Amino acid sequence: MSITRPLPRLLAVLLLFVATLTASQVVATTVAHADGCYTWGRQLSQGMSGADVRQLQIRVSGYPGYGAHLAIDGEFGPATKAAVQRFQAAYGLTQDGVAGSATFSKIYALQDDDCTPIHFTYAELDDGCGGSGYDGGPLSEAATKANALETMWHLEALRHALGDQPLTVTSGFRSYSCNSQVGGASNSQHLYGRSADLVGVHSLCTLAKQARYHGFGGILGPGYPGHNDHTHADIRTTNYWSAPNCGI
Repeated sequence: MSITRPLPRLLAVLLLFVATLTASQVVATTVAHADGCYTWGRQLSQGMSGADVRQLQIRVSGYPGYGAHLAIDGEFGPATKAAVQRFQAAYGLTQDGVAGSATFSKIYALQDDDCTPIHFTYAELDDGCGGSGYDGGPLSEAATKANALETMWHLEALRHALGDQPLTVTSGFRSYSCNSQVGGASNSQHLYGRSADLVGVHSLCTLAKQARYHGFGGILGPGYPGHNDHTHADIRTTNYWSAPNCGI
């Protein structure tokens, strides 16, 4: 009897060890690896909220659907779920609308350590008159850079949709003095860091037409005065599209 009594206790200890090991393995597989820009520490799905949701929304803001705009508000609602699904579809991931390790890993692969997408930089979106930082406009430098970051993630989505062919930004953020120098509108979205004038390997009409699917509220192109040599795209949240030569 004295030999058999310890066995149940030993078995219980072994089962507890296995359960603990299994739990640690589950946690390890659901938490994404560390990233130089931002690391998500939990899986995100509809109904959740927080700063991590807001960071996700910035990255998928270029996937709101035709003519739509994704609010960057930290609330994971139906529009965010749909944007995540479109992002997942664009990169061949399971389209469940849940941001988990696979989705985060793809985002990590698409961003540099300063959180800009790998194909665009703050310098590229800087002052349209030669680059002097993000001050000199109506907003603080930090707020203007935040807008520029969102603009770049919209551009990354547009670039990917067009076969990952290069897009060239000919004018991005403009200070008041720069905007005046180039004859920009007094309320130009360029002043806020929300705009990019584009050229690329695709036709200007192709750029204008595709931009409608990636959250760009302002789209001006061929046929609109002063826009026959570029396509203007900005992230205002109401739609004003005019490229008459492109049927827009």
